Amino acid sequence: MFLMTSNPPEATIMPPVPPEDPGGQMTFFEHLVELRKRIITSLIAVGIGAGVGWFVAPYFVSWITKPMLKALADQHLTQQLVYTNPTGFLSLLIALSIYLGLVLASPVVLYQFWLFVAPALYKHERSATTGFLFSTVILFLAGIGFGYFMMLPKVLKFLISFQGPVVPLISINEYFDLTLMVLLGAGLIFELPVLIFFLTLFGIVTPKFLFVNSKYAILVIAIIAAIVTPTPDALTMLVVMAPMVVLYFAGIGVSALVVGKRNRRLAAAAGTPAAEAH
Repeated sequence: MFLMTSNPPEATIMPPVPPEDPGGQMTFFEHLVELRKRIITSLIAVGIGAGVGWFVAPYFVSWITKPMLKALADQHLTQQLVYTNPTGFLSLLIALSIYLGLVLASPVVLYQFWLFVAPALYKHERSATTGFLFSTVILFLAGIGFGYFMMLPKVLKFLISFQGPVVPLISINEYFDLTLMVLLGAGLIFELPVLIFFLTLFGIVTPKFLFVNSKYAILVIAIIAAIVTPTPDALTMLVVMAPMVVLYFAGIGVSALVVGKRNRRLAAAAGTPAAEAH
């Protein structure tokens, strides 16, 4: 009598999910050496950019004074800017060279920052950081463009409209300080979606929270616009406020994308269909 034996059915074995690459591990001393290397490279890039900026600065002065000259022409005033001390224009050229050097070297500086932080990040964090660096530069440049073409002409038109019994004698240095404040303020305002991205990434806010409290956010935006606007007229404040409101709701969309991607990643790790994770 023979006993029939059969091999048991093969158990379905799920292939192990490979752990996500956590990036490289470095000692504290190695971090310091790496940081020193990145800082030195960034400073060299800024120095080279400032050298190039020195040759570009006179042309940049002609470009940045156009809104002021137009505002003077609209008020039928002499189209002229002055400097009030012997080193005034030289100081302006040096300052412009440094600022232009920072702008020209910003891709290198951001790349050095990326090289410093990338080894310690997970794969999905690296892609998020890359998007952060790219969007930060694009939004900041868009803000500068908005400040130059929209905010600055309205600010200057309002300020020059006050003539009285005197005529303006405008210093190029003081005008540059005003222009820098307006352009940098506009650039920072346009970083609102990036701020919301990080607040969502760290779990501080959610799309629902942002949408439900949008009326309070608009009130805060109105207060911020009133503070950062260098003139007291309502029109300029509305010009500043309008893109901030649009950027806030764009930030809600960014927040929704972050939450959706996080839910899909958690669902995939738990083996749950993405539709059930919501």
